[in-house]
Amino acid sequence: MDIIIASSLKTLQKAELLLHNLCDANLCDASVAPYYSSIGSHIRHILDFYNCIFNMNENLEVDLTARCRNTDVENQCHAASNYLDTTIEQLKSLDLDVASKITVIDDLGLGKTSIAYTFGALLSQANSHTIHHYAIISYIMNGLKIELEDCEFGYNPTTPKAVSEKC
Repeated sequence: MDIIIASSLKTLQKAELLLHNLCDANLCDASVAPYYSSIGSHIRHILDFYNCIFNMNENLEVDLTARCRNTDVENQCHAASNYLDTTIEQLKSLDLDVASKITVIDDLGLGKTSIAYTFGALLSQANSHTIHHYAIISYIMNGLKIELEDCEFGYNPTTPKAVSEKC
């Protein structure tokens, strides 16, 4: 298995532990300042990003603006777990070479634009994007007084261990 896919799977599997330790009320609680977003909205956003990848068209185009935004995933742990399981299975079954040239469609703030990528670069971006959102989730969990038995959750692998005093 390619290291990019293996890394993405390792990162996504951290959400399994998270979801098993939350109730629906915690998942959708948007009471933490300053952004008032919920853990569930970040989980849904992460998985939607991967879903866009899996919906690549026959022209090898991935439209990152075509998110499904299923609110059940934001509000129900079982819906989030099901979406996560589906995402992991789809990631495991990818058969496109990571060196393949693809086109990514995204909105960078000035409207949709097409960007030349490799498939591996997009998967790497998805993994980094997930870790970034885990950091936000970790902040929300702190505000909600929820602890997770994963001292590396929300930290990029390049973060010096001395910075992460939890470990």
